[in-house]
Amino acid sequence: MKKYIVVTGGVLSGVGKGIFSASLARLLKECGLKINVLKIDPYLNVDAGTMNPNQHGEVFVTEDGYEADLDLGHYERFLGEDMKRTNNLTAGQIYSLVVQKEREGSYLGSTVQIVPHVTGEIKKRIEALDGEVNVVEIGGTVGDIESEVFLESVRQLALEKPREDFMFIHVTYVPYLKTTREFKTKPTQQSVQLLRRSGINPNMIVVRSEFAMNGDSLKKVALFGGVPQDMVINLPDVPNVYSIVELLYNLELHKKVAVWLKIDLPRETFNWDYPKVFKPLKIALVAKYLGTDDAYKSIVESILLSGASKPTTIDAEMLEEMNYEEVCAVLEEFDGLIIPGGFGKRGIEGKIKTIQFAREHKKPILGICLGMQLMVVEFARNVAGLKGANSTEFDPDTPHPVVTMMEEQKKIMKLGGTMRLGSQEMTIFEGTKLYEIYKTTKANERHRHRYEVNYEQYKDLFKFPGESGYKLTISAMSQFVEAIELEEHPYFIGVQYHPEFKSKVGNPHPLFKAFVDVLQKGKP
Repeated sequence: MKKYIVVTGGVLSGVGKGIFSASLARLLKECGLKINVLKIDPYLNVDAGTMNPNQHGEVFVTEDGYEADLDLGHYERFLGEDMKRTNNLTAGQIYSLVVQKEREGSYLGSTVQIVPHVTGEIKKRIEALDGEVNVVEIGGTVGDIESEVFLESVRQLALEKPREDFMFIHVTYVPYLKTTREFKTKPTQQSVQLLRRSGINPNMIVVRSEFAMNGDSLKKVALFGGVPQDMVINLPDVPNVYSIVELLYNLELHKKVAVWLKIDLPRETFNWDYPKVFKPLKIALVAKYLGTDDAYKSIVESILLSGASKPTTIDAEMLEEMNYEEVCAVLEEFDGLIIPGGFGKRGIEGKIKTIQFAREHKKPILGICLGMQLMVVEFARNVAGLKGANSTEFDPDTPHPVVTMMEEQKKIMKLGGTMRLGSQEMTIFEGTKLYEIYKTTKANERHRHRYEVNYEQYKDLFKFPGESGYKLTISAMSQFVEAIELEEHPYFIGVQYHPEFKSKVGNPHPLFKAFVDVLQKGKP
């Protein structure tokens, strides 16, 4: 048995199609089915690695080192399973492959065309999914030029399979017009019409709205959408996205899907344990990508999954323009601080001031990737007295390059997919806070970086567990420094890797869980 659920989007982007797809996949998994997922991104980038987080949200890194759209993060957290590069497909990948095959003569002299060559490669990728039920989310909005070839591909594939092997779910948005106090279904009607022009008739319509819609509005969607009324599902805004799985279960969506696809559900019990209460902790995320809330999505979700309220984003550039006393005044009100990863010089000095404040005032702080590197820079400048210490990323002529480009990276000219990426093993040293958190000496963590701590040249900044002196304790290593911490500090930990990518519902990454626990203990 191999079934497919194709999820399309209409009216506008960012309507929650990815969250719905992840929730649906988890619901079907709870019913005992083997689930696989595929996120199709119509953009011409080969992957999301070179995209600006301000425009597109965070770049999510998989275990196998693939730089993906943030929706793969939703899938991982909801499903509790690691995603792979095969769970994401972009137009860039498809067109690159078709051109490569043409150059190799694989098409035997044929005129290479969108149909059948491009659509054929798309269908192969979809058919390669190995789930009993495979949820295929097509990114973007119906009507987008770049989405048309993917809609044509799934239209063809659905015709080639038995009717009960394919189900199309269209996710749209219905706005509420306050001046007339009514829901306006016309955008949804037009969206369904656009989908039909692509040769696809939706079997179910999921209507997103600001709050619950009335029955008359849902009847109108059903009538003009051409689906039975019980196949129109309303999903209003909710304060906790993890509750959507439970909401879909109560709406018996799993049963509706099972009837359409003609499958038996191995079980219909439901055991979805998600965080429902969030401790009112004040956590500052000192960051530079402020264009969208999705820029640090996995960090925010890791905090929520650890049981704490959503962190507050603080503009690192704003802190950069303040003197140290003003920075202290801004940050004093927070229970804990996080310095996330990033690239480029903008806001760096503001982050360094934040680290100095946390170190001197014993404020709990977690530094991630660039955050850890800046912890080393701050310590070198303000404790070791290395004036002008910096990373060569920001100052190639620094007199003290305490952070420098990795040797293997110096020979690489291209940007896309060339960083140190994916899961790598490290050794955690006993006698450290990190060991207390992990409770093991070996762990694998995901990386995404070009620069590393210049340990060989600046060994005097560091010490190993058990050694004396006020230095940065190295708590984990691989072929380079993986983690540092400070003794006699409640929580001053920096890690070169990205722990946020491994948090899942019911199993947040232990670094975030320990961070939240420390903050909670510090509350009166």
